[in-house]
Order: sequence, then structure tokens, then C-alpha cells
Amino acid sequence: MELLDPRVDAESSRISKGHPSTSDTVAKLITKAYRRFTDTALAAIVHRSSSVIQLPRERIMTVSRTRPLISLCVVAILTACGGSRANTGFASNLTAADFSRQVSIFLATSRKSTGNAGQPYSAQRSLTLNMARYDIGIPLSRRVGTLSIGGTNPNPRRHFAVVSSSAIDGRNRFVRQMNAALDRLPPENREIFIFVHGYNSNVSESLYRTAQIVNDFGVKSVPLSYSWPSAAALPLYVFDRDSSIFARGGLAETIEMAAETKAKDVVLVGHSMGAFVVMEALRNLAMEGKRAYFTRLGGVILAAPDIDVDVFESQVHDIGVLPHPFTIVVSQRDRALSVSRFLVGGHPRLGSGRNIDLLRENGITVIDASAADGGGHGVFASSQAMMRLVENSRLARDALVEEKPTTSPFSIANGIASSPVAIPLSVFLPSRLLGNRAQ
Repeated sequence: MELLDPRVDAESSRISKGHPSTSDTVAKLITKAYRRFTDTALAAIVHRSSSVIQLPRERIMTVSRTRPLISLCVVAILTACGGSRANTGFASNLTAADFSRQVSIFLATSRKSTGNAGQPYSAQRSLTLNMARYDIGIPLSRRVGTLSIGGTNPNPRRHFAVVSSSAIDGRNRFVRQMNAALDRLPPENREIFIFVHGYNSNVSESLYRTAQIVNDFGVKSVPLSYSWPSAAALPLYVFDRDSSIFARGGLAETIEMAAETKAKDVVLVGHSMGAFVVMEALRNLAMEGKRAYFTRLGGVILAAPDIDVDVFESQVHDIGVLPHPFTIVVSQRDRALSVSRFLVGGHPRLGSGRNIDLLRENGITVIDASAADGGGHGVFASSQAMMRLVENSRLARDALVEEKPTTSPFSIANGIASSPVAIPLSVFLPSRLLGNRAQ
């Protein structure tokens, strides 16, 4: 670990060590993708993954045959972000006794309710929040940091699964149930941890990722998953971008509900496109004269944010003073963000870590995870380096996971530096803090 002074040009030092440029990475991705997938395979993948929003097969084939560049872009997305798909249904005969542990998670979603207990929410958008509580089983045999997901018949030794669930009707009842969960915790742990998922996720994946983070990082707060209406289909990136804009009001309302509880702090974490939803929700609250809710936020973390750098600057301008502490986890080796950048015409994404000075000037602490376990898009939740950091420093746990407002960014750096094992992370402190320290 190194604590970087603002005078150090970290980006140039990394390039000098031989890291490939974004354009080279994208070119390699596209070439590799073209060789791996034929038009028929692409059509099959799109058809299989579009159970929520069906695309006509003839339209798929027309795109792949007459517009090869678009096809390659879609395939690059598949290559960068692909993985096993969670079952969107929740019907299971498994019980808590089948798992090593279970995690209770509150859910707020701007997806439409289907009325079907086995598949309760669709990718259709709802202006009215739907709320529930889920008990998620943690599999018995699983490597820490991994998200193992089964199909219609999950294996409790290997896969996350829903054990039980109950819908919650109305905002007041939702707040009361969260208060009851807070009351069962020791006073020092009475916080709410809100997680906002990224692109290409369905409800079950959102719940499972929240449970994985809570379990693996030892989060002792009350977890709340906000699920926005992603299509959960790899080719539908643009649909998800539109849904992320639609979902900002629902997340703002979710933050309000969490702030109305007895929690002493509310921690807000957004991953990938979910980071965009977070920023838009904060902007909504600021523009509607509800900045008072910011005082209830014990910290905000954006992990691998898929946000245009200029858009982020505009969001910060509209929000004004950001909640504190505010941390962003970046990686210059994030292939998914490289593909995203290619799709939007080459404009840089915030999570690529190439605008660190901009972030520091806005009072933001930046953690560069480029060298941590491959520096991939999900490194914030799966990295063994992050796990070691949490295990070896309570101060770092407070800052990275629970974001206690009394914990300064210096505590993050000290926690990393004092670890008895090597942790390949770099911390960039806000400019104002380094200025105060010099005085």
C-alpha cells in the first residue's frame, strides 16, 4: 500500500510499468469476442437472457448480420460482464437449517410487482415503491468473496437462495419493521446499510450480492437492498441506462425512509450503474430542498462507478456539498468500464480512475484497487485484498464498510499501512485534508 501525495502522478507511473491503454484493452476485447462468438451464439444468448423483455429473433439476426460493429459491441459487453444468471423466481423448499447462516435483508424496489410469489417482481418500472423482507441462505461450501448462484434447484452447499420472504405494505410499516430490526442490535451497530446494484441484475442477484457483502465483510448493520428495474439481460445496456434515471426517485424515497428510522447512521453504497442511481438520488434530494437528509448519511461509497466524468461534475455541482465521508473505489484495469467507455463514444468513466485530481478537489477519498486481485469490475466485493484489509483493521472496516462519520480518511490509510500482510491498494486523500495536515 502507498499513501499517495497529490504531487505524485499515479497514472503516468502505472503506464510506465507497462499497463495497457484503454484503447488497447478494448481492441483486444473486441478481437477476442469476435473469435469466440458466432452470430448464432449471440442470438441464442440474447434469446435466453431476455426472459423479461423479449427481443424478436429476426431483429437480433438483422443486427448481427447488417451491423457488425454493433454486434461486436454487444459481444464485448457479454464478454466483460457475463456470468451465471440467478433464477428470478424465489420458490424453494430449502429452510434455514440447510444453510450455514442466513442474512435478513430489507428490500425496496421500483420494479412492478407481479403478484406471483415465485417471481414477485418484473423488469417493468413502477413509480410506487414495493417493499419486502427476505431471509437469504449463505451456502455451506463457498470461497469468501464469491457469489455462487444456482438455477431453479439451488444446492445449499454451493448456492445462495431465498429461505423465506414477506411483503411489507406501506412506508410506515416498512420504517417500523426496520426499527424493530435496529432494536435487536447493540447500540453501536444500529446503522442501516443500503446497497444499490449495477447493470444486468435481477432482484435475486441484488439480494444475494447484498447478503454476500454483509456476510464476508462482517457488516453488523441492518441491510437494505434497493433494486432498480434492470432488464437483467446482457444486451439491454441502454434499457438499463434509462431505468437508472427512472429509479432515482425511488432511491431518494428509500433514503428518506431509512433516515426516518432510529438508525444512528445510514450508509449508502452503489456499484457500477447503481452508482449513477446514487448520485441522481442525492441530486434529487438536494434539488427538492431535502438536504437535511444528508446529515443522516454516515458515508457514501461508489464502487466502480459507471458514470460519465462530465455528468458526475454536473451532479456534484447540483448537489453542492457532498455527504461526508465520500469514498470512490476505482480501477484502471476494469474491462467492463472500458467497454462502457467504447459504447458511449470514448468518453471516460468515473470508475476508471483517470480523474483522481477532480475527485480529491471535491473532498472525495479515492481507493485505487487496480492491483488488487485483477482489478476487475467486482473487485470491491470479491477482492481478497479488501477482505484482508477488513480483517486486519477495525478502523478500515469502519471507513470502508460501515463508514462511521468519526472515521477520517487518514484512518483508512493507517489501517492499510499497519496491516501485517501486503494489501495492494492505493489511497488518495482529499486535497483539503492534505492541506490541513501540512499546516
